[in-house]
Amino acid sequence: MKKISVKEFDEKFDNGEDISEYLDFSKAKKLKELNTNTKKVNVDFPIWVIEALDNEAKKIGVTRQSIIKMWIADRLKVENKSI
Repeated sequence: MKKISVKEFDEKFDNGEDISEYLDFSKAKKLKELNTNTKKVNVDFPIWVIEALDNEAKKIGVTRQSIIKMWIADRLKVENKSI
């Protein structure tokens, strides 16, 4: 796997160039291997938490929902080694 800066990677991606040589597929999973069943839940957060989530999500270019799901999944992996 070749290494380039994040800026170079983003430019190549935005220009529609093939970026596969810069990706590590060793831990990639096929979509059908993932459990894609979902169920909605509602959670109330204080406004400061929402604002902080939005700031963090913006930094990495994802939605609020995505960062919540990523962070919860990461924590569950730490707590439950079997995931």
